[in-house]
Parts: sequence; C-alpha cells; structure tokens
Amino acid sequence: MKEILVYGFMIFIFCSFFGYFLEVFWVYLGTKKWVNRGFLCGPVIPIYGLGALLIFFCLLRYYNDPVVIFVFGVIITSALEYFVSFVMEKIFHNKWWDYSNEKYNINGRICLRNSLAFGVLSLVIIYFLTPILAIIFDLFSFKFWSITALVTFILIIIDFIYSVRVAYNLRNRIIIVEELKNEKINMISAIFEKKLKELTKEFKTFPNRLLKAFPYLENEYHNSFEIMKKIREQEKDRRKKLKTKLKIK
Repeated sequence: MKEILVYGFMIFIFCSFFGYFLEVFWVYLGTKKWVNRGFLCGPVIPIYGLGALLIFFCLLRYYNDPVVIFVFGVIITSALEYFVSFVMEKIFHNKWWDYSNEKYNINGRICLRNSLAFGVLSLVIIYFLTPILAIIFDLFSFKFWSITALVTFILIIIDFIYSVRVAYNLRNRIIIVEELKNEKINMISAIFEKKLKELTKEFKTFPNRLLKAFPYLENEYHNSFEIMKKIREQEKDRRKKLKTKLKIK
C-alpha cells in the first residue's frame, strides 16, 4: 500500500510537470512569450497529473489495445476537465477557461480538439511515459522516493494554500466588479473608480500571475482590472512619498 501511495504520487508529480511543460510550450508557440501556466505557482499543473493517474490505473490493463486506450482516454480526460472547470467556477466565482469559440464544445468547458489531443496524450502516457518512469524509479531506492515524495508533498501543500489565497483575492475582486456593474455605477467612471478603491483597499496582493496564466479572466474583466492596477500603483506611490517624508523629518 505504501509503495502504491509513494509511486502513485511521484507519477502524479512527474505528469503534472510534463503537462506544465506542454502548456507553457504551446502558449509560447502562439504568443512567443513564456508564461507561467496553471493554478499553482510551481511548475506543475495538477489536472494533468490526476488525469495521468486515472489513465494509468484504468487503462494500463488494455496495453495491447491502443484504440480502447485512445477512446476511453478521450472520455476520462474530458470528464475530468469538465468536472474541474465546473468545481473551480463554483468555488472561485469565475470561469478559468472558455472554449465557447471552438467547434463542438460543451458549455465552453471542453471541446473536441482538446479532447482528441488528450486521447493522444493517453497513448503517450501508456506507451511512452510509463516505461520511462519505471526506469527512473529503478534508479533509486524506495527510501529515496519516499523522502522525495514527502518533501514534494509539503511544497505542493504550501503552494496550494498560497495559490488558493490569491485565487480568492481574485474571486473577491470579480464579485465586486460584477456588483458594481449590476448597480450601473460603471456608467460614471469617476464614481466607479472611487467605489472600487474603497472596496479593494484591504487587498494586499494583485493576482497578476493568475491573469497571465488564464487569459480568459484578463479579457473578461480587462477594464476593471486596469482600474484596480491603477489604484494599486497610486497607493504604492502614496506610501513611498509618505515614507520619504518621514525619513526627511
């Protein structure tokens, strides 16, 4: 049981990193910019690791039937992506990705193009990654992997707690923006900006990384976030000037 937990977790980590690399590289091909993708700050995207574990434990038994692996890989990973999108939207009050502009999508949460790509990745996991990981695991003792898994688990938990805090920060900002829009205060920009400043003055951090990692959020609330950034910079300048005055005195 202990071996299953340790090696299972390490498969999760390796595949989460592999997914992170794919996401970053794919975005770079389109934008020519390196963007830290994913919900967490570290170089891992857990949905890839979880998907890989599901593929590994559910489909490895069908090693001799690649068609079954591909078809069920599409189904399993698509269901996972849909579920994660739904849960994150309910928890954080915003959509983290939207495929509404893609052909053959379901509620903008999944689309045929990505699902087929995940089917191919399922084949890669079974026929390419699994043998490589088996070789890597044989290079070191079980004790080494146990310690590595424990240290990595602690780091992931710390990263997760911090990332959730930042995401809730972003969630609260979006809720404020939507409430102000509902009140139609944004029709008068000066009042809107004043009200926004009052409501966001207690926020200590601005979720820049998450906005870069999930462009849909940035595009959806661009104007309001720009005002928030402006307010944040003004507050920084005000504090700097106050510190300078105090030093002079």
